[in-house]
Amino acid sequence: MAELRASFPPGLKDVIVLDNTLFINAALKDLTITLLQAIGLVVLIIFVFLQDWRTTIIPSIAIPVALIGAMIGMQALGFSLNQLTLFACVLATGLVVDDGIVIVEAVSTKMAQGMRPLQASLDAMSELSGAVISTSVVLLAVFVPVTFFPGTTGIVYRQFAYVIIFSIIFSTFNALTFSPTMSALLLRPQQESRGPLGAFFRALTGGLTGLRGDIVVLLLSSQKPRFW
Repeated sequence: MAELRASFPPGLKDVIVLDNTLFINAALKDLTITLLQAIGLVVLIIFVFLQDWRTTIIPSIAIPVALIGAMIGMQALGFSLNQLTLFACVLATGLVVDDGIVIVEAVSTKMAQGMRPLQASLDAMSELSGAVISTSVVLLAVFVPVTFFPGTTGIVYRQFAYVIIFSIIFSTFNALTFSPTMSALLLRPQQESRGPLGAFFRALTGGLTGLRGDIVVLLLSSQKPRFW
């Protein structure tokens, strides 16, 4: 408009009646804040339930790795940051940490049995590599068909599906390579936390153990014998 404004006849002025960029910029800002909140909540929940900062770091690193991989895939396919792609990034923050958590827990369990960190990582990966790949393939089987949707609906949801697919692929690669390596380097035999944080962890563990026992009792009591 600045270039056209120079050729306007005297007395003619241009006025912006509707500017959709204001809404789009506000929506992208809100989604960016939501993405940061989702990352913070995921890391906090991992720390609360794993109860150790070393075991929290390893699966948490999977989040930026997966998101960076998704951005690389978006750039390669010519996609842009919009509401759907950012929403897919928000959803991916909860999907990409599962494999890392499973690997860290397996390594920690084997270290508690007396294994050294390197041997525990190798032994855990020999058992979990197939499971990690199979779970990722199952997730991909859900989102890959979305990329073949026809028409305008397919155009809209194709970007969403590709972001999830790229994040799953990169998180799987991270779980098979980086997570066991970092587990061998960072993990130590877990010690009981002290102070208020330790008291909170013990109360949480006791509450979850009691709740699990109540659920088991409830399920067993609900099974009535059948007579044929």
